[in-house]
Amino acid sequence: MFFCCHTERLNFYLGIQFLFFFNILVYLFFTSLNPVEPLWNNPGKTPIQILHEYGIKSGNHPMFMMEKAEGQAHQPSFVFSVTVGDVTCVGQGPSKKAAKHQAAEAALNILYTDAGAGHVAATGLSNAAETNNHLPNSVGLLQELALQRGWRLPEYTVLRETGPPHIREFTVTCRLESLSEKAAGNSKKAAKKAAAEKMMAKLQSLSGCSEVTWNPKPSVQFDTIRSSTAEKINLLRRNPLSIPNMDYIQLMLELSLEQGFEVTYFDIDELTVNGQYQCLAELSTSPVTVCHGTGISCSNAHNDAAHSALQYIKIMVSSK
Repeated sequence: MFFCCHTERLNFYLGIQFLFFFNILVYLFFTSLNPVEPLWNNPGKTPIQILHEYGIKSGNHPMFMMEKAEGQAHQPSFVFSVTVGDVTCVGQGPSKKAAKHQAAEAALNILYTDAGAGHVAATGLSNAAETNNHLPNSVGLLQELALQRGWRLPEYTVLRETGPPHIREFTVTCRLESLSEKAAGNSKKAAKKAAAEKMMAKLQSLSGCSEVTWNPKPSVQFDTIRSSTAEKINLLRRNPLSIPNMDYIQLMLELSLEQGFEVTYFDIDELTVNGQYQCLAELSTSPVTVCHGTGISCSNAHNDAAHSALQYIKIMVSSK
């Protein structure tokens, strides 16, 4: 009787151990087939880095697009979307980088959840990669080119949406370093692709041949501007920026030419809650400077953004 009970108990424990190790093996097997690693398993990498690695492995390159930029110059708010294959997620943050990180993290969580089927997900991604190899994608090619050359990744911004719901037209801007191209399409994806194609054509045109050899203009360090003793920067240090009816756009242009950085204005299609026009002024400084402006017209919004940017530079060059 004792022997019988002892044998049954032993078999029970052996069965428990077998199930435990079997579950571990199943987990490891499906995890190895899953192209998306859990975010918490990569503490040394940002969500954007992990998502780009996933894109390289799967053939589905993540595409970030700025959907909205609002708020004041001292407290901006950015909204970015990211599309990876059929997955699209949105992130919001006080900087472009923070908003992109939020969007990338949300996409990773969805991709990791959706890939729970293991081999099914891996097979689907493999087929997608094979298909992408046969169909050249201008968006993917432009991104790969930027990675190869060490440039900042292309940035896509939805400028406007027009037309009735059944025949919408989207206008998207593609920015790569100091270059900008705009294109329209019947979907965000189509407009983005057209803008990327125009950017590739521009790069080839600037290179003068079919192979892209264009080098972007290097950004200007704030330390360099701070140590400058040139005329315009000294005037900015000494004079107040509260003079009525001042042409701040012209003042910014003169300063940028003197210091060697570029200024780009981006019109935002949405009006403010008060019905004013909005825009962003981006300076090719290092780190990049982005300032928000509003006004009763586009030109007034540009002037306001230039004013905010000049105030920011004045503070930066005056600080020790």
